[in-house]
Amino acid sequence: MKHTIALVDDDRNILESVQMTLEQEGFQVRTYTDGESALQGMMARPVDLAVLDIKMPRMDGMELLQRLRARSAMPVIFLTSKDDELDELMGLRLGADDYITKPFSQRLLLERIRTLLRRNEASRAEGSGAVPTGVIARGHLTLDETKHQCLWKSLDIQLTVTEFLLVKALAARPGMVKSRDQLIDAAYGESVYVDDRTIDSHIKRLRRKFRALDEEFDQIETLYGIGYRYKEA
Repeated sequence: MKHTIALVDDDRNILESVQMTLEQEGFQVRTYTDGESALQGMMARPVDLAVLDIKMPRMDGMELLQRLRARSAMPVIFLTSKDDELDELMGLRLGADDYITKPFSQRLLLERIRTLLRRNEASRAEGSGAVPTGVIARGHLTLDETKHQCLWKSLDIQLTVTEFLLVKALAARPGMVKSRDQLIDAAYGESVYVDDRTIDSHIKRLRRKFRALDEEFDQIETLYGIGYRYKEA
């Protein structure tokens, strides 16, 4: 069955060119030029993944993401200009799975879409028991792949697929340093290019989520110029 992608951007040239590329790759595509019509359309007919511009009329991408997250956990990718670093971080904090800066490679966007869809399907399959999985327990941390659940001191922390994979990669080998390249491979796969800033943004967001429950959380350590590691118990 074909996956359906929602493209939301007020730049019609971007909509038309990306729609053409995705349809050539076998996706069904619905396009919207503002956040309000996109919200109404996606609520009436759900999609498998959404690509959202940040700056749009009648409801910007940030508000649209908030409203979508209240109803759906579908993967979301933000499109943002290079000057909007604050917007990028805000988007990740609100629950976007990733962001791509404009101008962007359509091949890169296509790979990100495929990767997120694969992860989303794998997560649902694990939840149904179709894929054998296990539980990682590290002190106060418990990761249950079957349920796609992260617990800290028995309290649930809502993580995106990307965040879950990053925590898993770090917690699987406590004390071992993971370079940014290794974390990129763990979270995105070897075929997708992601710059270091994306990993740093995800790590900052992960720390904020854990510290919202436990102000003393310090298990994810930064080794400047090297990478990150999960502190040994």
